[in-house]
Amino acid sequence: MIFLKKHFIFDAWMKFILSALLCVGNAHAQDQAASKASDNKVRHIDGVVVVVNTGFITRKEIDDRINALKKQGAKAPDEATLRKEVLDRLILEKIQIQNAEREGFSVNEKELNSIIENIAAKNKLSVAEFKQKIEASGSSFEKYKEFLRNDVMTSRYREREIEAKIKISDAEIDNYIVEKNRALSMGAGARSAPAAKGEPEEIDVAQIFIPADAGAGLGAQADAKKKAESLLREAKGGADFLSLGAMAAQENPKIKFQELGYRTPDRLPQIFYEAVRNTGGGQVANAVVKSPAGYHVLKVLDRRALVAGGQAAPQADATPSTPQNIPITQTLSRHILLRHRAGLSDQDAERRLAGYRDQVRAKTADFGELAKKYSEDGSAQNGGNLGWMGPGDLVPEFELAMNRLQIGEVSNPVKTEFGWHLIQVLERREAQLTVEKQRQFARAAIRERKFEQAYQDWLRELRDTATVKVLNTDDASAKAPR
Repeated sequence: MIFLKKHFIFDAWMKFILSALLCVGNAHAQDQAASKASDNKVRHIDGVVVVVNTGFITRKEIDDRINALKKQGAKAPDEATLRKEVLDRLILEKIQIQNAEREGFSVNEKELNSIIENIAAKNKLSVAEFKQKIEASGSSFEKYKEFLRNDVMTSRYREREIEAKIKISDAEIDNYIVEKNRALSMGAGARSAPAAKGEPEEIDVAQIFIPADAGAGLGAQADAKKKAESLLREAKGGADFLSLGAMAAQENPKIKFQELGYRTPDRLPQIFYEAVRNTGGGQVANAVVKSPAGYHVLKVLDRRALVAGGQAAPQADATPSTPQNIPITQTLSRHILLRHRAGLSDQDAERRLAGYRDQVRAKTADFGELAKKYSEDGSAQNGGNLGWMGPGDLVPEFELAMNRLQIGEVSNPVKTEFGWHLIQVLERREAQLTVEKQRQFARAAIRERKFEQAYQDWLRELRDTATVKVLNTDDASAKAPR
């Protein structure tokens, strides 16, 4: 299904609108003589701000990108900061395009037209209507095609380069599965051997961190605290802490979810230890913790005793040290999806779905028939039926809402990255999650975790090996970082 938790192709129309927020790039060093020659050629061209290898970025490119961002409500501390951030992104994009072309990546006209047809179809528009929508946004269709061609080309190049840097061993997969199985076992209560009173112990703590440093305004501080307290209420109400943290981080990338791992009390932040001193394994701390950096929601995943030499005591009911099939609960559900799109506000989508919900609850309409008529994804023809889904198969927001429902119950409208959903649970069953399926999940999760670090390392490497010369520091606001 379109909203399953897997890699997918973002709607390129939305990518056009948000392209200024992308930070992508790749580069190979140019020899100094070529750079100087390029510098001399473009120094006298009106409006050139930066020379990037053998190409350049103009004042108009920067202004156009800033205007596009402002139309989307982008905010920055000041105009100079926004201008510098835009320039940095344009430099990275320029480097990426140059290197992709040098490596032989290209998108021909036939392929590009096919991609545009698919994008238009996903937006339920003809190509002519899609073209009109782009031009109504203030951009020419040719400029859009140029952007799309570059984006597809460089995305393919980036994927090839970064995938080659990500190595995942069988041992990593095995360890990941064992740790996840241990974490699942903690859901019914800690199973490690507890420390006797006064004896040394280790504590495994997870946190959801909502940043709000001391320099933030009162409003930002209040918003962060309110969010933290809301998450705490959900966690204490029985919501899965891992899903809750993942969902919060997805909604706001500044929010971080982190498992600290087993630590002795002296290796925990003092304010954390004070908050969980009397909290048992599998329990959430009673209150939100305030630090100079922001607010923390804490859960003790496990507590275990230490024996002589600082080793963990044997667990009373230890999780197997090798991967094995594990029992899971699968859910059969159906949904009605209203996609995010121009002309449909969140308020309108939520109001429409609430109306469908009320009809189903009043038994004046059948959920499946409403899904066939109004749902905007491939499951509509089957009455919105999604099939049997297990933990991790769906995006966190959807899964969290679904898991709270009783059989036959209909949810309130739920927002995810794909749109707004109305969910009904039809049935639940116990099943076995095979080791092979666990390995597939583990490999994908490890890859996702490693991808961001590999991507950032790659960006730095490319930026460091590129030849970038700022010609007009007034336009650039500040010299681009080397």
